[in-house]
Amino acid sequence: MPDAPQSWPSCLCHGLISFLGFLLLLVTFPISGWFALKIVPTYERMIVFRLGRIRTPQGPGMVLLLPFIDSFQRVDLRTRAFNVPPCKLASKDGAVLSVGADVQFRIWDPVLSVMTVKDLNAATRMTAQNAMTKALLKRPLREIQMEKLKISDQLLLEINDVTRSWGLEVDRVELAVEAVLQPPQDSPTGPNLDSTLQQLALHFLGGSMNSVAGGAPSPGPDTVEMVSEVEPPAPQVGARPSPKQPLAEGLLTALQPFLSEALVNQVGACYQFNVVLPSGTQSAYFLDLTTGQGRVGHGVPDGIPDVVVEMAEADLRALLCRELRPLGAYMSGRLKVKGDLAVAMKLEAVLRALK
Repeated sequence: MPDAPQSWPSCLCHGLISFLGFLLLLVTFPISGWFALKIVPTYERMIVFRLGRIRTPQGPGMVLLLPFIDSFQRVDLRTRAFNVPPCKLASKDGAVLSVGADVQFRIWDPVLSVMTVKDLNAATRMTAQNAMTKALLKRPLREIQMEKLKISDQLLLEINDVTRSWGLEVDRVELAVEAVLQPPQDSPTGPNLDSTLQQLALHFLGGSMNSVAGGAPSPGPDTVEMVSEVEPPAPQVGARPSPKQPLAEGLLTALQPFLSEALVNQVGACYQFNVVLPSGTQSAYFLDLTTGQGRVGHGVPDGIPDVVVEMAEADLRALLCRELRPLGAYMSGRLKVKGDLAVAMKLEAVLRALK
């Protein structure tokens, strides 16, 4: 950014004051050398303002500053990085997701970086967040998940269009989808961790859902209906509902027929499920898909489980009644997953085997 031309009186005053500064430096040398000489490393440049007017970038090496009339600012030319904090965004198909980004940038023109923007880091972070928001609002959830690299490249171009005039260039943008808070509203969702947890929780409760819903629950697209071979007797008028089946019996009945060597080869993990009862005690179940055709039963597994899922019975019933979303419960701490979350995602294979 070139300076405006000076009038001859201004040039005369500028030259006179600069001469006096040099004279003062020579008279007080070498004491003034401790304050006037600055060392600039190779990865930095020094922007010097003499009487308020910018000079060409100084450095690397030794730079001489005139006392009282020179001010300076250091500019780091190394590549730096910052992260855009995860924020809630709505995609084109109505899904709500938490998305962040990692951005790497460097300064290529020290003069522009000082002259055009006061807070370069804050301005670049805001530009990246605005570009990310505009790009994701135009895309459905599936496209965002499948084409993150393509979207990141587009964000890189859009951010650079703005920041190049600031003397800054963005080298890399990496989009990070932290979580899907709400599935798309206008398209059916595929199997995910939410529906898997609901399926497994349904098997744990067995017949206790009758007491929750006030009757027999109607089978839906995300539930497994268990049909008994023996027709139950007709209920008598005024009779109280029968007590719920043992949890272990419901679990074994629902999962045991679907275990196979193919499922073991696909999952290869051991799970433990802890259901906290209102009395404060826990009911433990295990699903071992590491050897043979797999095993399922009541209690803890023989070895150390890869993933432990823990939840309260009230929260479990809320999940099954659609009053609480599993992902929301997980993020709020009401549903705890101990272990590798990637291994927990393999429960989708168990869900597909149940269908």
